[in-house]
Amino acid sequence: MFPLGILFLATLFLIIERWLGIGSNGKIESQFVGNVKDFIQQGNLKSAESLCRNQQNAAGRIFERAIGRIGYPMKDIETSIENASQIEIQRMEGNLPYLGVIAGIAPMLGFVGTISGIIKIFYDISISNDFNISTIAGGMYEKMITSGSGLIIGLIAYAGYHILNMKIDRFALRLQMAASDFLDVLQKPVSSK
Repeated sequence: MFPLGILFLATLFLIIERWLGIGSNGKIESQFVGNVKDFIQQGNLKSAESLCRNQQNAAGRIFERAIGRIGYPMKDIETSIENASQIEIQRMEGNLPYLGVIAGIAPMLGFVGTISGIIKIFYDISISNDFNISTIAGGMYEKMITSGSGLIIGLIAYAGYHILNMKIDRFALRLQMAASDFLDVLQKPVSSK
């Protein structure tokens, strides 16, 4: 039960830590992209960069790098956005793979407890030479508690892993839409010539 307790605490810590990290880093304010686009259309790149820097989140860092590439070919700007986006998404995923590992390990540790409980039952029977409910009860209790705990911890870790991944996917979609709007603004002056 001690290893399962550690896994339970680690699961709770990882879910809360990643939830808060993704929440703060994954914000894209509704006016942010519009304001950046306005500054770029006005030719005020310094203000656009300053606005991005003040965001202190993934979208701000991504667009700040893209604005720094304005003047280069459009393909370079797109590549810069893609690379910065991948880096930010990797940061958001952070310790998330550990939840996947816990989701697999916790039920297995629970099953180790099941085997331990069964061994205890047979050991108690061999010592007492008595096969009654009181001899079996202790081992069955250990077996059921460890199995149930391992499965519950595994389910919590599994659910947390997938919920957090969905949150990251939603951010990636919003970021892709914002990047598309940003690139459209950069292409308008070129198409109007």
